[in-house]
Amino acid sequence: KGSLILLAAISNATLVASSKKIPIGIPDKSWGVVGYESFHGERPAVARSTTTTTEKKRTAREVAKVPPSPPPRPPKVPEKAVKSSKAASEEATSGVAKSIVGVGLAVGAAALGGSILASQQDKPERSLIEAFSKPVAVKPMIVKNPRKLTIEPREEGASIASEIFNLVKAIVGVGVLSLPAGVAAYGSAPSAFVPAALLITVIGVLSGYGFSLIGKVCSYTGARTYREAWSLSVGEDSSWIPAWFGTLKTFLACLAFSMVLGDTFSSLLETDRNKTLLSVTLLILAPLCLKKDLKSLAPYSLIGVLGMVYTACAMAARWLDGSYSVDGGGELVGELARHLKPKFGEIGMKGVLSSNSLILVCMLSTAYMAHFNAPKFYMELRNKNVQRFNSVVSWGFGVSIFLMGFISLVGFLTFGKACDGLVLNNYAGTDSLMGISRIAVSLSLLFSYPLAFTGCRDGFLDLAKVPMERRSAGIMNFVTIGLLTGITYLATSLTDVSFVLAFGGAMLGNALTYVFPAMMYGAVVKKQKRKGEDLGVFVAMISALLGIVMGGIGAGMALKSLD
Repeated sequence: KGSLILLAAISNATLVASSKKIPIGIPDKSWGVVGYESFHGERPAVARSTTTTTEKKRTAREVAKVPPSPPPRPPKVPEKAVKSSKAASEEATSGVAKSIVGVGLAVGAAALGGSILASQQDKPERSLIEAFSKPVAVKPMIVKNPRKLTIEPREEGASIASEIFNLVKAIVGVGVLSLPAGVAAYGSAPSAFVPAALLITVIGVLSGYGFSLIGKVCSYTGARTYREAWSLSVGEDSSWIPAWFGTLKTFLACLAFSMVLGDTFSSLLETDRNKTLLSVTLLILAPLCLKKDLKSLAPYSLIGVLGMVYTACAMAARWLDGSYSVDGGGELVGELARHLKPKFGEIGMKGVLSSNSLILVCMLSTAYMAHFNAPKFYMELRNKNVQRFNSVVSWGFGVSIFLMGFISLVGFLTFGKACDGLVLNNYAGTDSLMGISRIAVSLSLLFSYPLAFTGCRDGFLDLAKVPMERRSAGIMNFVTIGLLTGITYLATSLTDVSFVLAFGGAMLGNALTYVFPAMMYGAVVKKQKRKGEDLGVFVAMISALLGIVMGGIGAGMALKSLD
């Protein structure tokens, strides 16, 4: 305000002076400073005369002694000249008066502006000095769309594309190659795949919904881990339940991965299983697992995803070219064992009504499980919010559903009722196209390992109650090496953990994927009294109920397999 008044006052004085072309002396200090000093008690010094009082009196006496001379008689001036002289005198007097008034108004306005400035708590001149004294902080900027000139600050974190690759790789593992056997468990005709496609889609959507709920809970509460999300929503006292469930499930998954890697690479290289597993762990798994964030795993996830895509394309090529067709006399079908040759019957869509269809349901209940890493996916997303996280979930689970459905389709349509638990075993060993696929699957499994291991390591740190800020590089490396040592030792000692994996997947996996996310979401909505989310809570509870049913069925079938 003071600046505006000061500017108006100076402009007014300048205009008045310039209109009459009367020079005005420029003061040593600006009007703002004069007004400011007047309200701070700092009066400008006035120039004083150096003549003393004694000298003044002596001069006055001398002047008094001299008689005054008569004033000279003024010359006669013409009447017209007198009138013009009077007009000029009046005009000059008027100009001087206006200038004095203008200057007076300027001084008054400056004094008013100075009082306003002085009344402020922060001194304006000090603020100005401090403003120029501060260093200029330059923040990196990026132009997303040069045409729209939209400039946003660069932030740390993984991009949406990077997280989609990581999520697809975390979901689509070697387990997808067992789904054709799940379809063959209840059907033998090609039409049996129709209800299978529906089950793959529905269960995939429900799994993705549970994954999205975990991210939403993290957004609402600020949680950074699965256990922390439970503590801030359901309660701290029971937070050990999801921590143990998630840690044991991911530990068993890593154990299974190590066993499969040992079998696969020893078969390809024709070497000793245990020595091969030790070499793979030291040279490949350890460096990958020592990485601290998911963003750095994006290139490896891309390799894994491409491996599964290649496998799907190779299976489709063999289905289309009829190399394994029994009726058409496929060139490779003769090299297969009797129980691996294609076999078709008449049991189609109606076969899904039999109890054998529960085998596929149990496979699918844990096929999409990557939920223990959901908080990490959310926290490492660049410019994270619920909308961007849901984009990752939609694309990630959408691609995973497509890949699972496509591989199940071409595998079942190629071998029918004869589909093996690992459909790659149905293909001939001399099939070069599928040989490359075996290598691709091995690479895919290899680069899936760090994602599962990250959840396992974070779970153990949560159980040990190590806060995020204390998880230094030294602690993370120590825990990583310790866990890898234990998993590798068990993988070299055990040869069959099918029951443990089946029972653990049914009980632990279903709880982490369907039940726990629904419980956390319902609790946080109720605790924070959020409105407009009743439908979401209802769908979450339906998903939790289905998870409990699928878990019970899977555990029962695992126990029955012991008989």
